[in-house]
Amino acid sequence: MIKSLTTWQLIHNSLRQNLPVALLYVLESHGSSPGRQGFLMAVNGAGVMAGSIGGGIMEHKFVELAKDVLRQSQSALTSPEPAIRTQYHDKNAAHNQSGMICSGEQTILLYPVQPGDSAAIQAIVTCLEQHKNGWLDLSPAGIRFLPDQVPEADYQFTKESDLDWLYREKLGYKNQLTIIGGGHCALALSELMRRMDFYVLVFDDRPDLHTMIQNQAAHEQIILADYSELTGLIPAGRHQYVVVMTMGYRTDDLVIRTLLGNAFAYVGVLGSKTKVETLLAAYRSEGLDEAWLQRMHAPIGMAIASQTPEEIAVSIAAEIIRVKNSRCTD
Repeated sequence: MIKSLTTWQLIHNSLRQNLPVALLYVLESHGSSPGRQGFLMAVNGAGVMAGSIGGGIMEHKFVELAKDVLRQSQSALTSPEPAIRTQYHDKNAAHNQSGMICSGEQTILLYPVQPGDSAAIQAIVTCLEQHKNGWLDLSPAGIRFLPDQVPEADYQFTKESDLDWLYREKLGYKNQLTIIGGGHCALALSELMRRMDFYVLVFDDRPDLHTMIQNQAAHEQIILADYSELTGLIPAGRHQYVVVMTMGYRTDDLVIRTLLGNAFAYVGVLGSKTKVETLLAAYRSEGLDEAWLQRMHAPIGMAIASQTPEEIAVSIAAEIIRVKNSRCTD
């Protein structure tokens, strides 16, 4: 389940129970801000919370502020306007100090959700429950959601004034991890990467493989008659991460040749240094795409002397996250 789903579900359930509820959303972040763009949480009139905008004293401050806004709206029978506040994580800042000292900054929306947002909230919950993507707009006009449509950028925030701004996001899973080979390491990696909001797809060519049966974390599992059938099944793109960990040299070789030339965000191959050197020597002797081979992470994972499947999964996850986050310009 994608992490943001619990937040949207709380908002949906609160509206159904006629409980006032506020949405807190990180619209923009810079530097060492603990709450990154797209972080969100909800607080309702009963004090129930879900999600996070970064934690610490700054989050606590905004939760209390949201509670105050909800109490005031109930007592005054008014509908408070959305408020945008920029917080500076620096005690030397002239104003809007967050109380933290990590030196970054983040812009946070405090939006008291309105009954008129119910249809959009329901559509968001349905979309996320079905593991689909959609187009979310937040603005002074409220919440707008277009299911099965995707904006060009994952996140976009523009602000002309407090009354003229727009936040746009591709909602749902933004990254897909395809694991080719469903053994013990794939099982451990699936569990770890699903918690990091990757859509996880596992391929194998062995029917009734017990680790595939045990793998409840993968969103999809597909059994192939032969790995050559992978052709065309893994879309290229900057959100596509591929890990090759089949049962042996021959099948690894077949998979790599099938993937060769496709533009993925990440391709990694599990195996010993000797196996990898043998594979690469064969490809280079054939004159295969050297630039593509240079981008391949092999042997896969960060060098932390991993030994167990769980440790190997941690090393691979760390390398994938490093590649993913290196695309951030901030």
